[in-house]
Amino acid sequence: MNCIFCKIINKEVPNYTVYEDENVLAFLDIFPVAKGHTVVIPKKHFETPLEMSTEEFKNFSAGVHIALQRVETILSPGGFNVGWNQKEAGGQAVPHLHVHIIPRYEGDGGGNMHSIVKNPGDKTPAELFELFKK
Repeated sequence: MNCIFCKIINKEVPNYTVYEDENVLAFLDIFPVAKGHTVVIPKKHFETPLEMSTEEFKNFSAGVHIALQRVETILSPGGFNVGWNQKEAGGQAVPHLHVHIIPRYEGDGGGNMHSIVKNPGDKTPAELFELFKK
């Protein structure tokens, strides 16, 4: 497999580890958008969380939680943005699930999640809700 994250897991490519356990590896992003920008990946290759079992997702989420605690404890940022880009349309550049922990600092010029995209679509929330009721 030619996945950069799998190569990092297999120690073919070095990283700056923030946290590691049997399920996840968290490391500093080498192209950070903020001081302490950390990437958390499952050690098993998944492109999206929809490919994971519930137990695998729970284990991954627990690793994200611990990595978040480590970044909070060591860097004491003013806040965080945490999330993942899913599939090409969502901005996923590496097809291996990864969560970004982006520490935020007062006056850093960044935005919130609502600043990512500005296209509410052609249906109201009430109309969309009807689709979920089926």
